[in-house]
Amino acid sequence: MKKALLALLPVAALALSACGSGGSDSGSATNDARGPIKIWYSNNAQEVAWGKSMVADWNAAHPKEKVTAQEIPAGKSSEEVIGAAITAGNTPCLVLNTAPAAVPGFQKQGGLVALDDFPDGKQYLQSRVGDRLGQYASPDGKYYQMPWKSNPVMIFYNKELFKKAGLDAEHPKLASYQDFLNTSRKLVKSGVAKAAIWPAPTSEFYQSWFDYYPLFAAQTGKQLVENGKAQFASPEGIKAAELWKTMYSEGLAPKESFNGDAFGEGKSAMATVGPWAVSVYGDKVKWGAVPVPTADGAAGKGTFSDEKSIGMYASCKNRGTAWDVMKFATGKEQDGKLLEATGQMPMRADLAAAFPSYFSAHKDYKVFADQADHTIESPNVPNSVEIWQTFRDAYTKAVIFGKGDLTSTLKGAAGKVDKLAQGQ
Repeated sequence: MKKALLALLPVAALALSACGSGGSDSGSATNDARGPIKIWYSNNAQEVAWGKSMVADWNAAHPKEKVTAQEIPAGKSSEEVIGAAITAGNTPCLVLNTAPAAVPGFQKQGGLVALDDFPDGKQYLQSRVGDRLGQYASPDGKYYQMPWKSNPVMIFYNKELFKKAGLDAEHPKLASYQDFLNTSRKLVKSGVAKAAIWPAPTSEFYQSWFDYYPLFAAQTGKQLVENGKAQFASPEGIKAAELWKTMYSEGLAPKESFNGDAFGEGKSAMATVGPWAVSVYGDKVKWGAVPVPTADGAAGKGTFSDEKSIGMYASCKNRGTAWDVMKFATGKEQDGKLLEATGQMPMRADLAAAFPSYFSAHKDYKVFADQADHTIESPNVPNSVEIWQTFRDAYTKAVIFGKGDLTSTLKGAAGKVDKLAQGQ
């Protein structure tokens, strides 16, 4: 969830990932062992309620393999807490809040178990996730995470502000880059809001997941890095950056941070959000949702997933039970309960068809379910966080503050990213 990402993964928090032994301890000696296990889940209230219910269901049916669960201990970020626990050798068996961008670092620490080491591991992952599974493979070809739930990013817009600006609030012109710009100009010129859209203009690496990356994914269907090469300096990648540069240079997206919720407080007419926003804004804002724009207005090829995975950690002894619990927690029944409790999208192929009654009764979520089948993940590559930071630094300079030549700045960053992706 975007709200939970405000303090996610500071680079310093993951610096310790460089001092591990490399690889992971997934020896088969414990893969069949069964007995009690411990798990951690997110401190999001809805997920806590779901987690407690899931654990109670498991424990009632498995009295000799009881699960003890708790929220992730407090810290600067979940990732810092998990990384420190890996170093200390006292991680729980499962963490139901493992960020894909952190997986390369945790794997390098030797902290994760390869799930395809279990006899039915690859088959289970493939049957559940479908064609998107390949995005979650590590460079060694193994899977150290169970893709669990996503919050596919879309554009939320305030219908009342659109109407006040003289715009069509039911069929807004936001599909192409030019439409998006023209609509943004009308919103700001009309004075209905200070900003057309107000993404955080700060330099934390993960901020790109909520401004540039959704547009890049929609336009290209690619990850930021593929086959060891940066993709963002391509003509299509540069076009997406140029759109945002124009938004900033014309004051349609402010260059300063907003201390609060700009969209919720009516200071911004649009926001990039996932399905978590449906319950957050509810009836407080008369909102609509549309896919992020593409250069020519054609249907997008994807959007950022804002996904969380489940990781099995190497200090776990009763891995047979941990694997069974992981499958139980991601089975169709529990996925349905998660969807019902949180509105977040289980990482299942053809999600809308898997839960037709839910989406029939919760039509606001259907548009997100349609996007959920086409999510694009943060690339699973060495130096993942440093790669994102390298990109963000170049983006902040050339796009947000308009300094230097945009194309040459992004190409320079791409050269650095290529080296980082090769482990250099």
